[in-house]
Amino acid sequence: MLSRRAALLAARSRPAFRTFSLTRVYRDAGLATPKVNFEEKYAEKLQRRAQEQGKSVDQLRAELKEKEKQRRLQKLKEESSKSAGTSEPPSSSQPSPNASSATPPPASNAARKDSSPVKPLSSIFNLDKLLETPHTPEQISVLWRAYHGSRSGGTGRGFLCAALPVETYEKMLDVATKYPRFILPVPRENAQLEGDSKEPAYEFYLMEWGFHGPPPEPAASTDIFAQHKPSSNPQVSTILFTPLQEYKLRTSFATPYLVVTHYTDLAKSHGLVLLRGEVTPSAATSAPSAGASEDGGRFMLSQQDAQLLAVHVQRFYLWNEGSEERAALLKAFYEKPAEFKWEELLKHTDFAA
Repeated sequence: MLSRRAALLAARSRPAFRTFSLTRVYRDAGLATPKVNFEEKYAEKLQRRAQEQGKSVDQLRAELKEKEKQRRLQKLKEESSKSAGTSEPPSSSQPSPNASSATPPPASNAARKDSSPVKPLSSIFNLDKLLETPHTPEQISVLWRAYHGSRSGGTGRGFLCAALPVETYEKMLDVATKYPRFILPVPRENAQLEGDSKEPAYEFYLMEWGFHGPPPEPAASTDIFAQHKPSSNPQVSTILFTPLQEYKLRTSFATPYLVVTHYTDLAKSHGLVLLRGEVTPSAATSAPSAGASEDGGRFMLSQQDAQLLAVHVQRFYLWNEGSEERAALLKAFYEKPAEFKWEELLKHTDFAA
């Protein structure tokens, strides 16, 4: 095994890298270690508030964490929507005769009626028109890719998209509910290293899964008196990717550089889960990633780095035959942090090795 030293981005004004340390990762990411117990300081306040609301301390803590995660995601959506007018001009070309299905309906019909921070699929896909005529999963997949390929003036930059079989998504979801946080490295060439080292450098990203409940099953019927049945779709999920150094500086106020959303609206009807990745426009914050230069600084993360992070998610959360070592790393990060080895992590994320 090659000896390597992983490095993280330091100050934004001078992109320097520092040596990777597992102890520092846990401290930077806000992950608890066996030696730290943050509940002791606020145990009395948590207990009092839990009693007032008739809940357990664990339930109250989980609700507070979820509310904070949704607040961060909602803030990012608002910032992204402000720049949408300049970054997503409409395209006059129509990729297929059924491309109108990808045209979002009027905003008044696309507004959510719940408290979820996730942009509804109906604001991207015209589900009513899509259901008017039969569409195969393959046709929907083509429409989904064509729509995102037409964004950003026809370049598709700033967006990722894919159509996953529902079985694949459910396997990943099962693992993610057990291990919702992890770190992933992104290689950085020509980076300023400590001691003028020639070893490869990496920027680490904290990834956080969020779960937002199952969406209702879309139906072509417009009967307002139709009885709503419980949804059998899997729950919608999001993944926030934030540079570890950024998270250290701003903690819960850090801006994610990439948000991946898994839409499960068509899981029951068509067996598909639609993946949409949105790279944060550079206007939303002031310090683009070191790899964002290929997009002219318009986005916080380059297209290549965004795709690399998305691929890594499947490598570590889709457990199949031959993925035992990656699964062991994910488990160790949560269950046995003292045994987690970043050298092994690099070995499984370096496609050039």
